[in-house]
Amino acid sequence: MKSASKFEKFAARCWNLLNEGKPFTPIFVFGTMLLFHFHDLKDLSAIHDLFLAFLFVVPLLAIYFIFDFPLFLRNYLWIPFVVFLIIWKEASFPLLLFSAGLYFFFTVFFWGTLYYHLRIGTSWLNFTRFWKLVLKNSDSTSGNAQEQLPKFFLILSVWEMIYQETPSWLDENILKLFSFYTFVLLFAYILHRNLFDWKPAIYHEYTNNAPNPAKAISDKVIVIVIDGMRKERFYEANTPFLDSLKENGTEYMNMETVYPARTVVCFTSMFTGTYPFEHGIQSNMVWKLGIKVESIFDSLRKVGKTGRLLGIAHLVDSMGDDVETVTAVMHNDKADENIIERAKKIMKEQDPDLLVIQLIATDQTGHSRGVLYDEYLQKIEEADAHVQQFVEWLDREGKMKNTTLIICSDHGQADGIGGHGHLDEGERYVPFFLYGPNIAKGKK
Repeated sequence: MKSASKFEKFAARCWNLLNEGKPFTPIFVFGTMLLFHFHDLKDLSAIHDLFLAFLFVVPLLAIYFIFDFPLFLRNYLWIPFVVFLIIWKEASFPLLLFSAGLYFFFTVFFWGTLYYHLRIGTSWLNFTRFWKLVLKNSDSTSGNAQEQLPKFFLILSVWEMIYQETPSWLDENILKLFSFYTFVLLFAYILHRNLFDWKPAIYHEYTNNAPNPAKAISDKVIVIVIDGMRKERFYEANTPFLDSLKENGTEYMNMETVYPARTVVCFTSMFTGTYPFEHGIQSNMVWKLGIKVESIFDSLRKVGKTGRLLGIAHLVDSMGDDVETVTAVMHNDKADENIIERAKKIMKEQDPDLLVIQLIATDQTGHSRGVLYDEYLQKIEEADAHVQQFVEWLDREGKMKNTTLIICSDHGQADGIGGHGHLDEGERYVPFFLYGPNIAKGKK
């Protein structure tokens, strides 16, 4: 199986600019306005007026960059747009229709159909389902239609109004405009102060310090992270091998992910033992590479042990050279199978004391096809077979004699395009269980 190339790592970072809702909104608004006024760009004075008008919407873009409106908060986003229409009674309906059409073309056809077909082999007819997932998605990504539409309807309307008016109009309305921006800022602040109340409480104390044993409990630890495996869907799936590990090991029934529940954030917290505000990775869009704290891989090096993380290119942004990358550009039916083969190669050639494996097919199916369909259960069941094959291979190689297995997920997945991050139903609680000769059997 190929590693992620330098180009794929670069492309993954670029894609996050379009995937994460905060950078997507200004990029989409700017691109839409340029396309809509493409015929004006031949005139230097029109270009000057267009970009001058853009400067006056920067405060609005900043407000929407600072504040997310996930889950039910997005329902309130139409209020500023309605207030704008009441005050100025202006809206370019051709521009709004053009922007809505461009948005659904990008999400449903470019992203949900072309992108997923080329990257993981989904059907050319994926758009027949993906439009429903975009409308249902509640997380603050670009694929959240109910959050993105009112945002760029308002920004585009303000920008177009200023662009079409004369300089004298701006002189007369500048105070009214910035009073409106003040209203939007206070509105967003009050909403988040009073209604954004579902984040998990932060633990202010660390795990009790138990006495260090004189000898290591296990010779090896292998962590298999089934990315994006929603907990109740896992319980519904037919997974005899994982069920056997779970029932003959120790299962943690209330294991939570962190906030925001993005893959890179979750993996970083899992292998540093800290919160995002401490380790510095706040989303999949990593503005500054690397973490601010010590990782488990750093800790292992201090005592002469080794660890490897086998995963997709995104994880390099936080964990750097401790990641052995796999390409995410392959048919989704082959992804986990190839990852397991790569894991065998690492165990043969490097034999690390800690190996972390990220299985990605379940997550990718959730994003491309939704989590409430049979295809999602099928991918969980395939993951069960891959884990069984790998553990049986480890046993034959003599690498299970004093090894602890940890099976978990980094986050769950919500309805829609398998969105995760802001802890909608199905995101927060994750499967987590341990199995091994020194792990209590049948304990919950």
